[in-house]
Amino acid sequence: MYPISRHSQRLHLRELTPEDAEGVLAIYGDARATEHMSFTPRTRDDVNAIVARSIASATMDPRQEYALAVTTNDDDRRLIGFGRLALDPHQPRAATFGFALNPDTWGNGYGTETVRLLLACAFEDLNLHRIWGARSPHNTASARTMERAGLTEEGYIREHVQRDGQWRDSVTHSILDHEYAVSTSPVGDHGP
Repeated sequence: MYPISRHSQRLHLRELTPEDAEGVLAIYGDARATEHMSFTPRTRDDVNAIVARSIASATMDPRQEYALAVTTNDDDRRLIGFGRLALDPHQPRAATFGFALNPDTWGNGYGTETVRLLLACAFEDLNLHRIWGARSPHNTASARTMERAGLTEEGYIREHVQRDGQWRDSVTHSILDHEYAVSTSPVGDHGP
């Protein structure tokens, strides 16, 4: 599916453009934003390559990756985040997801809003059955965000990520299509 475009009250989830490289660098190049990720801060050249690869993969047929910009809906429509869905070739109608936000925007509920936009894309646009993601055990903010968005903590993958020569566990979270449908229905409990 191309192009992806989803809106929430404050955010827009859309395809990346070459002009987004600077905004992505503000996230992927920041030590605070990458502290719990599987990689250390990226360089400008790294980010330019990531954005170019993401743009190229968007028009592949069949499309396997959805690397998307998260922008504000206000007048300046600035890029504040990056979201990704990657179809799993080993599990039918399943994908992994991830997201990262500019640290200057943390604490405003944008994380939950971003995850909900990614889930809407996955379940409503792509008709997927299962979405899952992993986080660092120390990233409690991400745990709260995923819980608020309706995902269930599944468990640990031991020594899943190597960063700076050290192995780290990951905690997995998932949501199924029928759980998503209940959480978004008018009679469902939407929570705060």
